[in-house]
Amino acid sequence: EGQSLGNLGNAYDSLGDYAKAIEYHQQSLVIAREIKNRSGEGQSLGNLGNAYDSLGDYAKAIEYHQQSLVIAREIKNRSGEGAALGNLGNAYDSLGDYAKAIEYHQQRLAIAREIKDRLGEGAALGNLGNAYYSLGDYAKAIEYQQQRLAIAREIKDRLGEGQSLGNLGNAYNSLGDYAKAIEYQQQRLAIAREIKDRLGEGQSLGNLGNAYNSLGDYAKAIEYQQQSLAIAREIKNRLGEGQSLNNLGLALQKAGNLVQAEKTLRAGIEAYKSLRELLGGNDAYKVSIFEQQARTYRLLQQVLIAQNQPTAALEVAESGRARAFVELLATRFSSTSSAQPNVSTNPPNIQQIQQIAKQQNATLVEYSIIYDDFKIQGKQEPHESELYIWVIQPTGEVAFRRADLKPLWQQQNTTLPQLVVNSRKSMGVRGRSIFDVNVVAKLETDQSERLQQLHQLLIQPIADLLSTDPNARVIFIPQQSLFLVPFAALQDANNKYLIEQHTILTAPSIQVLELTRQQRQRVPGSAKDVLVVGNPIMPSLAPKVGEKPQPLPTLPGAEKEAIEIARLLNTTALTGKQATESAIVQKLPKAKMIHLATHGLLDDFQGLGIPGAVALTPSGTDDGLLTASEILNLKLNAELVVLSACDTGQGKLTGDGVIGLSRSLITAGVPSVIVTLWSIPDSPSALLMTEFYRNLQQKPDKAQALRSAMLTTMKQYPNKPSAWAAYTLIGEAE
Repeated sequence: EGQSLGNLGNAYDSLGDYAKAIEYHQQSLVIAREIKNRSGEGQSLGNLGNAYDSLGDYAKAIEYHQQSLVIAREIKNRSGEGAALGNLGNAYDSLGDYAKAIEYHQQRLAIAREIKDRLGEGAALGNLGNAYYSLGDYAKAIEYQQQRLAIAREIKDRLGEGQSLGNLGNAYNSLGDYAKAIEYQQQRLAIAREIKDRLGEGQSLGNLGNAYNSLGDYAKAIEYQQQSLAIAREIKNRLGEGQSLNNLGLALQKAGNLVQAEKTLRAGIEAYKSLRELLGGNDAYKVSIFEQQARTYRLLQQVLIAQNQPTAALEVAESGRARAFVELLATRFSSTSSAQPNVSTNPPNIQQIQQIAKQQNATLVEYSIIYDDFKIQGKQEPHESELYIWVIQPTGEVAFRRADLKPLWQQQNTTLPQLVVNSRKSMGVRGRSIFDVNVVAKLETDQSERLQQLHQLLIQPIADLLSTDPNARVIFIPQQSLFLVPFAALQDANNKYLIEQHTILTAPSIQVLELTRQQRQRVPGSAKDVLVVGNPIMPSLAPKVGEKPQPLPTLPGAEKEAIEIARLLNTTALTGKQATESAIVQKLPKAKMIHLATHGLLDDFQGLGIPGAVALTPSGTDDGLLTASEILNLKLNAELVVLSACDTGQGKLTGDGVIGLSRSLITAGVPSVIVTLWSIPDSPSALLMTEFYRNLQQKPDKAQALRSAMLTTMKQYPNKPSAWAAYTLIGEAE
């Protein structure tokens, strides 16, 4: 009975009726558990995982496949173990974590070969090909798909044969060989129709549409995408529906039908939204899946700008960033205070955006990096095409400007991210590893030139819209690589730094700004302590995986800085062995102000999807690394946290902003966070920070206090922005 229910579930799964499939697999699971059939239980769990994967609920899929893997290993079912590993690989592939996907598929391939499971071997080869395809290694992708095709034909696996033909078509499409791509997709389409594989049929139609789009035959592209969309909707494949709508919107845009393109792309965003709602509270998965949806938001902005609707495009730009962050903050808010009404997670409309600028009494500057397909040596390639910039005045006026990014790669053989990295290097900023603390990159002569070039792209187009009052706040809402730009150090044509003309803050999105303002109003008066930490006894960390752990370098300058600041703030600094992780974690919730002068680590060394950690003294109960994911689970009451450490403003750059320490602190309840974009030498850091707190005692405006501290430090280090420009204030100014 259990088996027949499972088989019925598989049949509905193949038809794309995932809701019915889940219903049958759940019934099959209940019976397997009741009669203690471990092998059947593992199978049902795996089948449920596959159905949830098809629905785009990857969190649930991974959970079921993990359970299935445990059972397979426990009962020594090698074939089940291989299947579970392959399924986990597919789920991570869907989430965009290709390294993890490859690792699981390699393990599956080894088992399949060991137990002579030809079907499993073929599937593993095909999945490895898909992961390498996603990484852009098309030669490797083709090689794996060819091997899979050979096996599928040898064992007469028609479904596998169709899938490998389709995947080969995709690889040739990416290589610009559209004729070959179409030939492979036509073969796949024929097989899919013959074996009634609706999912495969929909995919091949969509891929044919993409190939004709690249060839400029938009009428054919639109026709194929519409057929693909109809199938995705019929079999309730939400991910497929979102992708078809995106591709159809692109073809309509290229064909010049902007009104229809806009309607289609808005429907695509709705389809993706329903997909994200399935992920529940899993922040890491939401961030990951959002990365795959960013294209639709960008495309819709282009379509709206082409229709001369800049404010509508601003609403879309805002709705396409920091979504997971906003949802995370909103759930935190509703859980911490029952008196507060639930915070809306809907993206702000233009009236709300104007209201936020008024309340902040600041000029908001939001950037959006736009990509386009360009024909280069006969093949379509996505490249940066322009920068959209919106300026929202405190009066509510909205202006739109754009900057051309094409000359960067067409004439200067560089890209925007590369320009940002090079401008940092030209200031002599050290690399990411804290193990080369003594290696200072040689100061390049072109520091001013690079900082001026960034100024020309980011500031020049809007310079006339920014207030001439240097105390007026400008809040930058960057995107992707722009999060690493030292805005304070950008130079105009007269070599004047931006910080000399404006008071600067940053935020991941306009909506996050509003949430930090609400957070500031909730900071309880009960938190009175000031917590200052400097130069703990450093924990040990391996410089690279597999190497011997070594203690992080000590920071004597940070200790001096902490002692000096503590004196100013009438408290005692915790240094050396007093600064244990357990002691600090206990004190954090009671502090009104927190200053941590120690190493900040950037990498996701735990593989949790949230990079970053603050180095503290290890004690018997902990490792001395207060990670971003641990901070996320704290409830902090501080109005300000300063991470005066190396590179604490960095992390993983995503459409959700920088995933790292600052995001975790804001989520834990802190409305204002000051972080650094690179490691600063000890003496200027101590000078700048002491000045900052001195200014703050006179006037409680964090943004102005930071600006004057930078200007004071600048006098001592006139041509060295690396000494003062790294500090960034995220969130609230007051």
